[in-house]
Amino acid sequence: MTRLLFFGRLRDVAGQGERLVDLPADIGTVGELRAWLANEDADLGAALQAGGIHVVVDQVLRNGAAVSVRGAREIAFMPPLSGG
Repeated sequence: MTRLLFFGRLRDVAGQGERLVDLPADIGTVGELRAWLANEDADLGAALQAGGIHVVVDQVLRNGAAVSVRGAREIAFMPPLSGG
């Protein structure tokens, strides 16, 4: 099982902060995962395609559609951070 975490507005769109999923064998990259999630939930898919979404794979910040998610135990999606 892979734990998917959603933060900020992504949590609101997903309707929950965490999902435990069995990723299909053909999901190997962040881009493929985003497409799979979009197929499952169009609103979440659109939110994940928005600019500036950060992806953290097993607690390491990893951005880019080609980043591998094979064997990942936890994948977090985070909207842009701001501070002041």
